[in-house]
Amino acid sequence: MTTHRLLARQIRQATDESGQVDLTRLGELVSAAYEESDRDRRRTDRAIKLMIEELEQTHKRAEQDLLRAREFLDSIIENIPIAVFAKDAKDSRYVLLNRAGEEYYGVPREAMLGKTPAEIFPENVARVVNEQDRRVVDSGTPMILEGHLLDVGVKGRDRLVNSRKLLIRDGDGAPQYLVGVIEDVTERITNEARISHLAHHDALTDLPNRSAFNAALGERLELAQEAATSFAVLSLDLDRFKEVNDVFGHPVGDMLMRAAADRLAAEADNAFVARIGGDEFMILMPDHVSREDVQALAERLVETIGKELEVDDYLLPVGLSVGIAFYPDDGVNAATLLANADSALHRAKREGRGRVRVFESEMDQELRDRRLLQLDLRQALEQNQFLVYFQPQARIDGEVIGFEALLRWNHPTRGFVPPDRFIPLAEENGLIVEIGEWVLREACREAASWPRPLQVAVNLSPVQFQAGDLERSIHQILLETGLTPTRLEVEITEGVLIGDFTGALHLLRRLKALGIRIAMDDFGTGYSSLSYLQSFPFDKIKIDRGFISNLDASPQSAEIVRAVLSLAHALNIPVLAEGVETEAQRTFLAREACEEMQGYLVGRPDLIERYLDLVGMTVQRRHYA
Repeated sequence: MTTHRLLARQIRQATDESGQVDLTRLGELVSAAYEESDRDRRRTDRAIKLMIEELEQTHKRAEQDLLRAREFLDSIIENIPIAVFAKDAKDSRYVLLNRAGEEYYGVPREAMLGKTPAEIFPENVARVVNEQDRRVVDSGTPMILEGHLLDVGVKGRDRLVNSRKLLIRDGDGAPQYLVGVIEDVTERITNEARISHLAHHDALTDLPNRSAFNAALGERLELAQEAATSFAVLSLDLDRFKEVNDVFGHPVGDMLMRAAADRLAAEADNAFVARIGGDEFMILMPDHVSREDVQALAERLVETIGKELEVDDYLLPVGLSVGIAFYPDDGVNAATLLANADSALHRAKREGRGRVRVFESEMDQELRDRRLLQLDLRQALEQNQFLVYFQPQARIDGEVIGFEALLRWNHPTRGFVPPDRFIPLAEENGLIVEIGEWVLREACREAASWPRPLQVAVNLSPVQFQAGDLERSIHQILLETGLTPTRLEVEITEGVLIGDFTGALHLLRRLKALGIRIAMDDFGTGYSSLSYLQSFPFDKIKIDRGFISNLDASPQSAEIVRAVLSLAHALNIPVLAEGVETEAQRTFLAREACEEMQGYLVGRPDLIERYLDLVGMTVQRRHYA
């Protein structure tokens, strides 16, 4: 409201009804108005003062926040674990360097700040740095270098770094700063390279692994198809390695594997040698190597590995078997080549190990036949194709004291399949567990029906010890058939004890506690039977038939038999000689105090019906039983 309007209103308020102005009243109104105006002014002054104080506080807080933000940013930059620097864009003079930068360059920041590269680094390094700086300033494009050697500073020597450098402009768009980071990635790149190496190499021998071999074979096949060349694939397997590994322990086995791998790699020269697992190796030969040269190399490898390896003061005898397949004659794809090389390897091992065999067409048929036989095995139990034959065991004077139960397979189309052909297949696919349980049940059921309480011996496979609950199975079969446990004798080879030696011993002790007798079969043919005799109280030792059959022709066999008998007598363990076929052999064994025998001289394996008189059962009784 303007002053004259206020005064006019005050005059109207001070005028009475007659139109006279009451000056006293007017003075009061004017005075009151001035007082009100003064109060408003004071309130306005206070409001302005409070506003100014609030603005000052806000400004102060903003400055403090800015300071804290700057300190926070400085702290972050200072403690970033990679080198950070800033330079003046005009002359590349350093204006900022964090703690990691000091450590990286090995120079206090005071010695770098305010200086140009030419004042800090050698001439050749400064020239490169300046050129890079000018390129970034002129182009405005960031510079990114990864995994390069930086030959500057304490840590720069032979170190790999990732570096970034970019341009910062001022408000007018003019170049102001160059900001850069340097990250030492030496360890990371080294670790990545190591991981990549491990992904394609065997950790124990450092040879290429199966994955690397398959990749190399795939590349070789492509090149050979394009260029119409030929090459060879060798499949190799160490002989007796598992025995050495289990007897002397895994550390010695590992050293042996490394030594064997070194010999293979050294002898194979330019060939691609890979360890594909366990004691198996593969070799990929170069193109155009003749068949004669490939076979000659394989023979040298067998000879080289066949020499005793000295490992940790042990002289370890191992051998090598080799199978060879040629592209394109023996296969035009990887799967066929590898399968045929493996077929040749299996032939080499079956023919006595320490041999070289080249794939032949009949091996392919043999492999297919082997696979068909594995399939037929699965139906054999269901279709009652298995039989149990019994072979008499006698005292050395001829008195029959028991029988060994022997598995036979009467195939519907193949006829009788030899046990040494189908039992290894059953062990490979695990069917031996179910088959072995069937044999044990049939043998115990049969023996329980004999009037004479003769022994019955049943072979157990190492696979039966490793899979399933053998103790429960045997105990259940004894309960089902009613056979007295002391009449059952289980025969094991040392293969049962190789692998989980402690676990096998515990299981054997539990079986023995049931009253079951335990016999060591094929004694003298394995690697460490003597150590097993020390670990477990066997009830019987069976001398392998190979030593008995050579008694007349080989003085060494006779001495081995004498040594085994002498050892067994010292340990109070009865001995049964297998494969006794002549009276001369029986006479020799009697002279050397061998207690028991088994073989054609006593009786051939056959159905129990042939030996009913020996078990005390008449034909009529058997017929109506």
